[in-house]
Amino acid sequence: MGGIKAKLKYLANSFKIIENGDHVVCAVSKKKIPLENLNYWNVELQEAYFSPVEVKKRFEELK
Repeated sequence: MGGIKAKLKYLANSFKIIENGDHVVCAVSKKKIPLENLNYWNVELQEAYFSPVEVKKRFEELK
């Protein structure tokens, strides 16, 4: 994976690329997520997550 971080707008069932790149960074674990593997994000917080583990952790932090 290259080193160009993308900027995205997260939508309900998709995302829109604002600035081209090859990855985003998980808001919880700080792991790089290749755009082709991006499956988890929060529309309200505009955050990407590496896996369901990070989704659960963020959910628990917000409770």
